[in-house]
Amino acid sequence: MGHAGGAYALVEAGSTPVRFGDTLDEQRFDNFGGTLPGSFTAHPRRDPTTGELHAICYEATDPNRVRYNIIDTAGRVRRTVVIPVSHGPLIHDCAITDRFVIVLDLPLTLSLRTVISGHGFPYTWNSDHPVRLGLLSRDGEANDTIWIPLDPCFVFHTANAYDQADGRVVLDVIAYDRMFAQQNDGPNTNPRGFERWTIDPVAGTVVQRAIDVAPQELPRIDERRTGKPYRYAYAMGLPDEIGETLVGEAPLFKHNLETGAREAHAFGPGRIAAEFMFVPRGGSGTVEDDGWLIGLVIDADQTSTALEIIDARAIDQSPVATIRLPHRVPPGIHGTWLPTPSA
Repeated sequence: MGHAGGAYALVEAGSTPVRFGDTLDEQRFDNFGGTLPGSFTAHPRRDPTTGELHAICYEATDPNRVRYNIIDTAGRVRRTVVIPVSHGPLIHDCAITDRFVIVLDLPLTLSLRTVISGHGFPYTWNSDHPVRLGLLSRDGEANDTIWIPLDPCFVFHTANAYDQADGRVVLDVIAYDRMFAQQNDGPNTNPRGFERWTIDPVAGTVVQRAIDVAPQELPRIDERRTGKPYRYAYAMGLPDEIGETLVGEAPLFKHNLETGAREAHAFGPGRIAAEFMFVPRGGSGTVEDDGWLIGLVIDADQTSTALEIIDARAIDQSPVATIRLPHRVPPGIHGTWLPTPSA
């Protein structure tokens, strides 16, 4: 991520961010000037109105609590709320609205048995864990959290969330029925699809419906719409069958959430794409899909990679530009676009 004039690499469950220089030569751990209590998260969410980061942070060594941190535009933690939990849940992502931060307390939890058996990844499916979703007011305390029970499932990544005029909350996610239930080195099955969860804080209910049941992951949006009503989401298609690398030949999807239409970009036979992100076109104002989709694609020869730039309003067309790299860049999980700061 880029924040407060710096660029950071992120990980979860036990580390602070790593700040790096423009050429990547300089790398150092950075706990936001000594203000971060504990580790950070892989997925903070930036409020486009305030510029602040909102993060749900956890540590494998502290299984009974997670922290809600707000990082101000100067790059310092200005607020921390400690939230009691049980079993040490893995909380990979969160979401925000104008009113709430959404906490996903799901049944992928710390397992000492898994650690003792020699696995480096100490989390496994826990059928005894109470599954719930929390709505915490952005200026509230832990005991103000509205906890709502869910059927067992898991979410690595949220696309976005926002408040409705009637008081309900919309949360769009990639959902799985199970995660690390039989083995510890990858998902058990493909996700059940891209879903919309409508949360009623008063009734204490969550209504789940499918937006698209095709296998897909790594949802991205125009981040200027984070926490607000939005129309377009983008996601990477997945192969029908999960392989050892979890990736394969599959398209890039564009979802129109108002009409329900889905468009796709095919990368070509044998080519494997990593995550694509949306970059607004300069001078585009607030038009939500006026911009570019940018990402890396391994070429079919498996020895070279292309950075491809696709017009987000013509996703089914050929890239408008391709930059070829004479080596293979392994398919990464996430990336971001850091524009050159204005003079």
